[in-house]
Amino acid sequence: MKTLKSILLGLALLITTNIVKADDGEMLTKDYAITTYIDAVTHGKFEGLNKVLDNNVKFSMMRGKEVITFNKSDMLNSLKASKNTEQDCTVNTTTIESNGEVAIVKVDLQYSGFTRSNLVTVSNTGNGWKITNVHSVFK
Repeated sequence: MKTLKSILLGLALLITTNIVKADDGEMLTKDYAITTYIDAVTHGKFEGLNKVLDNNVKFSMMRGKEVITFNKSDMLNSLKASKNTEQDCTVNTTTIESNGEVAIVKVDLQYSGFTRSNLVTVSNTGNGWKITNVHSVFK
């Protein structure tokens, strides 16, 4: 009887672990990654952001004729400085390209007087869809 209980407990633990792992992978969709990025940038909400950013993500932005680049930790630290800060902007998204492996989504943040256009690359990493590149231009 003790052996049967141990086997059933082990089986239950194995099933629970697989269900949790499956849910995590299902959560990392293209739409989830883009929505999480927009929530972080426009509302200062960072829940799930670390998970949707690939470890080798590259952020770059044009400042005049100069390109400034950041890595994942630089960007997370920068965004955390604006935690829970609402940006006064309108957000428009346009899918530029999308297939089973990669998607490029243009995220325009329209402020009064200027627009920040972000080209966000989301890739199917095998561990879900993750942001691998963000390039920002100010107009």
